[in-house]
Amino acid sequence: MNILEGKVAIVTGSSRGIGLSIANRLADLGAKTVINYSSNPDKASEAVEAIKRRGGTAIALHADLSRMEEIEKLFSETLAAFGKVDILINNAGLMINKPLAEVTEADFDKQFAVNVKGTFFACQQAMKHMENNGRIVNFSTSVLGQMFPAYSVYAGTKGAVEQFTRQLAKEFGPKGITINAVAPGPVNTELFTVGKTEQQIEGMKKLNAFGRIGEPEDITDVVEFLVSEKSQWVTGQTLRANGGFI
Repeated sequence: MNILEGKVAIVTGSSRGIGLSIANRLADLGAKTVINYSSNPDKASEAVEAIKRRGGTAIALHADLSRMEEIEKLFSETLAAFGKVDILINNAGLMINKPLAEVTEADFDKQFAVNVKGTFFACQQAMKHMENNGRIVNFSTSVLGQMFPAYSVYAGTKGAVEQFTRQLAKEFGPKGITINAVAPGPVNTELFTVGKTEQQIEGMKKLNAFGRIGEPEDITDVVEFLVSEKSQWVTGQTLRANGGFI
């Protein structure tokens, strides 16, 4: 069913991983979809062509979400192409895991620039340009419920995202716009697996109820609900999509 027919969706960081899975799903449900990328134009182009082959509508737009002018450009180019914005998925994120003693100022600034600043000001653009009854989905992490060494900065950025989600709900409410966050546990993507040993990944599998790590589609199913009409009474919430990880 094309439940998103006539809708326009921006999915940040969607040339791969969870973002790509979400962009594919929204396009398959009828939304005109913006594949946003910062450093991988070839993957973004492949994603667009795949959507078009399935009969969907999509474009690829470059934007570095750590820069205000790039966020504004992402929205202005979307409006130029499709005339409106109905759905914003703030999926773009950066994770640099290091023990406290090894974290540099650059590591700290990079993560806060993309994960926090990028999400906040994309929400600001949504406030300016989003149609009534729109949908915003931010991304947090279930790591916030754990105490993992080396995740302190990343977890800090996502704690901020959850607070934005709560505090902004009543600002978006008068326009009928919902804003929620999804907090995945370990998911089988490059963001999670790079730098981890097989032993570490196996250990993560044992931390949830089902003995596996998540797949991008597990998270996409939750996002599909949050962008649908069925979620109209859910706002300001964080949904922990983690298989019982916490």
